Amino acid sequence: MNYSHKTERKDVPSSDKWNISDIYASPADWEKASRALREMIAGMEALQGSLSDKDTLHKALLLRDHLSREIEKIYAYARLQLDADNGDTAFQSLAGKAESLLAAYGHAVSFIDSEILAMAPEARKALQQDPAFSDYDFYLKDLDRQAEHILSSEEESLLAQSQLATGTGSEAFRALASADLSFPDATDSEGQAQPVSEGVYMLNMSSPDRTLREHTFRSLFGTYGKFGNTLAATLTGACRRSAFYAKVRHYDSSLAASLADENIPTSLYSELIETIHRNLNPLHEYIRLKKEVLGYDELHYYDLYAPLSEHGAESFTCDYDEACRRILEALAPLGPEYTSVLRKGMTEGWIDRYENKGKRSGAYSWGVYGVHPYVLLNYQPRYTGISTLAHELGHSLHSYFSSHAQPYAKADYTIFCAEVASTTNESLLLEHTLQSATKEQKIYLLSQFLEAVRTTVYRQVQFAEFEQYIHGKIAAGEALQARDLNAYWRDSNRRYYGDGLTIDDELGHEWSRIPHFYTPFYVYKYATGYAAATAFSKAILDEAARGDGKREAVDAYLGFLHAGGSDYSLRILKQAGVDLTTPAPVQSTVDKFAAKLAELKALLGKR
Repeated sequence: MNYSHKTERKDVPSSDKWNISDIYASPADWEKASRALREMIAGMEALQGSLSDKDTLHKALLLRDHLSREIEKIYAYARLQLDADNGDTAFQSLAGKAESLLAAYGHAVSFIDSEILAMAPEARKALQQDPAFSDYDFYLKDLDRQAEHILSSEEESLLAQSQLATGTGSEAFRALASADLSFPDATDSEGQAQPVSEGVYMLNMSSPDRTLREHTFRSLFGTYGKFGNTLAATLTGACRRSAFYAKVRHYDSSLAASLADENIPTSLYSELIETIHRNLNPLHEYIRLKKEVLGYDELHYYDLYAPLSEHGAESFTCDYDEACRRILEALAPLGPEYTSVLRKGMTEGWIDRYENKGKRSGAYSWGVYGVHPYVLLNYQPRYTGISTLAHELGHSLHSYFSSHAQPYAKADYTIFCAEVASTTNESLLLEHTLQSATKEQKIYLLSQFLEAVRTTVYRQVQFAEFEQYIHGKIAAGEALQARDLNAYWRDSNRRYYGDGLTIDDELGHEWSRIPHFYTPFYVYKYATGYAAATAFSKAILDEAARGDGKREAVDAYLGFLHAGGSDYSLRILKQAGVDLTTPAPVQSTVDKFAAKLAELKALLGKR
């Protein structure tokens, strides 16, 4: 069967769909669980004000875990089906009910942290040593760490209510960018008008048609530029919101507040930027190579995503089953425990494989504790399709191992660690594929790798540095001005990409279309996650190449996957052999970038 966006969901065989009945056997069971949850929420609310009693506190924590597990299942059952067919009104209704339950749950448990912190410090320390609270020892320890930043129940309630009032900046940006902005058509090299939107932007920018790329760039960036003052105001609002909550919670800065949840020192953030600054030369060299290979007198921003070579890409074409076989081969160095679960995920209803009418675009992995992870795909028979499947299964196996090794209270890994397992899989797949690739395939694969590092490491650190700049201006009592932001952004691109890139005026507007800037100090995690994955994959492959039967690197990596959220992210990674408090993992990543760049230049016959 040929699948497309026109294929009706009912026409997709069950063997190609995920098995939602593993969560609840029927909609009737879902409704029953939802009713039971509402009754249990009332029981939780009845415990408010009585957590100074140890037994009542233990009961409350157990009940919170049970409620959280149930709402996760209820929400997943509804949203997974809606994502598979957004046009189904029954699923829309389920999702609406689930969101209502989620809000009720959040309100019902909101008093717990504040009541624990109202206890005497000695009592909280005693709880951490109490065997009855062993599942919660890390939670209690982390709560103590953040005690000075958690306010009274009344103040926390007031802050929670203020969220709607202070979120206007980000809401206005989303409304403008997603609904109100329209972009002029772009003319391609044949004189045909092509539509421009955020949805087709990357498709157009990676086209071999330079005329289409340039006109898409000028259409989209130029349109954002017309709203520069408005978008500077919305970004000012978002940054001021961040500064407000940081101040009332007694943090020194928005950066410190944003990193505090995962216990990340601000020094890591600044050292990440410094390490990349020391290693901009390989990126400059890559840009000059791209300019030379593409044969342009000037390389513009709209040329950055142009493929160096499409030759070789078509030779990776394969169906879904063959993609699974290739992934299993590539991940074999991780050992039989890993690959046996991988096969389970590929064959036992975890994955919704193909595109159909109404299905959400893209791909994701969704872990459901006590059930199994689910993977949404829109599989396409090309290398990027294989890589996407490997990536999402990396997330899934991280969720699987952590949920099987840890109690519920310690199973959920942090966002800081979230991209490590997925990117490790991508790295192992790339290295395995390179081993048997033809020259043209190697050129294609190396180009893919270099672009991944450019966009995931260099570009995200460039974004992170911009966030330092804008939040610094807010901390100094200034408003953000579009003119200043435009100038900064052009200078930043000159610094990161070097003299090989010609800077167009329109490039200065790029900051205004980046939604990540409305979630403060988030994007740096893409770079650190990529660096950790690079370190893991190198250690695993080096160990396999030695052939001495030792498994230290593999066991350390599996230990990371099993650890879930049982400790702080940096400590879990360090115990597995990756210390992100030093420059070494990031330095290793840019060193690999330089080495692969040299390999590509040799294949292309360039010095």
